[in-house]
Amino acid sequence: MSKIRIKKGDNVYVLAGEDKGKTGRVLQVLRDKNRAIVEGINMVTKATKPTAQYPQGGLVKKEAPIHISNLNLVDPKSGKPTRIAIKRENGKVVRISKKSNQEI
Repeated sequence: MSKIRIKKGDNVYVLAGEDKGKTGRVLQVLRDKNRAIVEGINMVTKATKPTAQYPQGGLVKKEAPIHISNLNLVDPKSGKPTRIAIKRENGKVVRISKKSNQEI
């Protein structure tokens, strides 16, 4: 199993699938399934029963998980997708953009 280099709150670019080319913010990372939930990406329609939160019930649109391999981190300097390098500095793990060589 590969290491997950994407964290909650990161801006990511979608490499494959229906939403290819779109960007969004990571809402949640599902480590055990190697997936992430990205804001506005991979939207699905779910039928819900009436509850206190949704007294009307009906169809609700929400984000579904997308595989980590289909995501690339967005370089904060250029705004383009980039790969990530991991370095250790003073016992702390730091993510570095391969495009701009700057810390993320």
